[in-house]
Amino acid sequence: MKTATSSPSPTGPCADGTCEIKVAVGDVVIVPKMYGLGPIEVTAITGGAVEMVAPLTGSGYSISGCNGGGSVSSEGGGGVRLSCDRGTVATINDAMSLEVVKIRDTAAVLRIEPAG
Repeated sequence: MKTATSSPSPTGPCADGTCEIKVAVGDVVIVPKMYGLGPIEVTAITGGAVEMVAPLTGSGYSISGCNGGGSVSSEGGGGVRLSCDRGTVATINDAMSLEVVKIRDTAAVLRIEPAG
């Protein structure tokens, strides 16, 4: 059993680090802090890609597989913007795997799991 800490535990289907979740523009996906990202917000869904933004919780950032970069302002801190094509598996911070499984009109299915 984990002991209580001063910060609330993340909740939601992806809080444990593994999920397959349907999202629409404006949805926010909570992932574990160990992934180095705060809540991931879906900002756009096009025919072939999902665009997201997330605050950074660690001191560094790395991504492979999706277009992305830093310099997004998020609640006064640094953040990252991602654009991931359908079928592409991205590795973020060498800790998290993110795949855009399906895109249908205004919704998409994301698969999130530990990298490796």
